[in-house]
Amino acid sequence: MPKQVDHESRRRQLADAVCTLAHERGLGGVTLRDVAERAGVSMGAVQRCFPTRDEMLVFALQYVGERVTARARERLASSRARTPRARLTQLVTEVALLDAKHRAEAGVWLVFVSQAAVTPPLAEVIRESYADLHGLLERLIGALGIPGLDPRTEARTLLALADGLTTHVLIGHLSTRAAMDVLDKHLSRFRAMAADEC
Repeated sequence: MPKQVDHESRRRQLADAVCTLAHERGLGGVTLRDVAERAGVSMGAVQRCFPTRDEMLVFALQYVGERVTARARERLASSRARTPRARLTQLVTEVALLDAKHRAEAGVWLVFVSQAAVTPPLAEVIRESYADLHGLLERLIGALGIPGLDPRTEARTLLALADGLTTHVLIGHLSTRAAMDVLDKHLSRFRAMAADEC
């Protein structure tokens, strides 16, 4: 009797292989054959999960985006931070992938972002990820309760700042500490605005 394989588990295994190869070589170095070899499965096993390379790349990008978003949500859910500003700082830090343990993931994300500029299906996945993160940020900024503050615009600004900091840290333009200082300086605006209202 043939061994039963959990299809979704296999797809995630292959997505991990895609991410490893993308980190090492960029997306140009990611083929179905390379992924099969890296994952230790047959070419047929890869093709049963992903008939085309494009489908495989879209799934891998969704997988990375979902992982980052899920981790951000978990961090908020388990956070001991009591103030909305502290929770906001935690969320943006998580989204920016500034922690050294997320450096490879940040590299993979940027590889996909650059390819998304010329690959509409990848761009759609990234837009969906950004929309989800934007919603989280907007809710936390709204919870600050600062009159005259537009949570939607501020969430867009923070998301763009987080993305920029990811790039600057990854290429070595800023240290993680310097990026955190930039982030803290930006978020301190909210504290100053709240104080002005008192």
